[in-house]
Parts: sequence; C-alpha cells; structure tokens
Amino acid sequence: MTRVLSSNRRGPAPGQATSLVVFLHGYGADGADLLGLADPLAGHLPGCAFVAPDAPERCAGAPAGYQWFPIPWIDGSTAEASEAGMLRAAGDLNAWLDAVFAEYRLAPDRVVLFGFSQGAMMALHVAPRRPAPVAGVVSISGRLLQPEALIDEVVSRPPVLLVHGDMDEVVPAASLPQAAEALSRPGSRFSRIS
Repeated sequence: MTRVLSSNRRGPAPGQATSLVVFLHGYGADGADLLGLADPLAGHLPGCAFVAPDAPERCAGAPAGYQWFPIPWIDGSTAEASEAGMLRAAGDLNAWLDAVFAEYRLAPDRVVLFGFSQGAMMALHVAPRRPAPVAGVVSISGRLLQPEALIDEVVSRPPVLLVHGDMDEVVPAASLPQAAEALSRPGSRFSRIS
C-alpha cells in the first residue's frame, strides 16, 4: 500500500502549466526546503509549475523534517531497513508522480526531477525505472543506490546532470563519478550523462 505524499506548489495551476519541475528534498528537510528555487528559475522557464512533495516518513534524525528512508550511520537503523525503506519510498514516489502527471495533464517528457542529497538518490533510482522517460534528472549531492541492479531494471533513459561539491560531509564526493560510471556503463542505455 502506497503512502500519500503531501506537497507544496508554485507557478501555474494544473491544466495551465506547460512543464513541471519536481523538487525532491534531502534527509531531515521537507518539500518547502527546495521550493524557494522556483523563484529564480521561474523567469527562465515560462509556464513551468514547481511541485515539492514531503517525503513519506518523519525523520528520526531530525524530527521536524522528513526522510525518504532511514540512514543507518545517522539514525542507527539497519542496512536492511534502509533498503526496504528506499524501495517502499520509490513506490510512494512513483504513485505520487503518476497522480501529479495526471493532475497537471503533462506527459513525463515535460517534467524534470530535481533532487538534493537523499532526494537526488530517489530521483536517480526512480527515473530510469519509469516506463516513459522524464525530460531530465538533476542530481545535486546524491548517490546512485543499487547501481548493480540498474542494467537489468532500466526501462527509460532520461538525460542526467550530476553535481556534487568536493567538501560534502554527508554524501562523499566520490559518489558522483561512481554514479556517472554506472549510468554510462555499456548496457545501461543512458543517452547522456553530464
């Protein structure tokens, strides 16, 4: 059973937007955390709506915020709980995306997933496994989870932009080249990795 995600919104109403940016927040934050990026982006993306869901769980490591899944080295959970939580959150996010695409009456190729940290992990996990490719994925300070499963599970090939600072104390900067290598591996079928 999927959990319903609440969300924050800016820009044109459903049915009036010509494109959509979905912001996926990091561990311990909420959807409003990234929604402020809509202001500087809106002038460059006329007709674009911006939507930012809250992750499905309250965050053990930051009770005022949300998490997509537990992180063992932060909250003391197990690796098994983390993986199960990530897979459950992927189902929640996919159901939410389906509902938002229908509500806004936009095809996936009019939507960009923009994730930060844990939200980037969700975007990189969900986007290539969706039947129709989104317009693109922007991953800031994220990591590709389960890279070994990607070759067998990828069904769409959205363009991906990977960005990572070299002073990140939470997600190691080495996660960027690891993700790029897995996404560029022969057989992964990704069209372009930047």
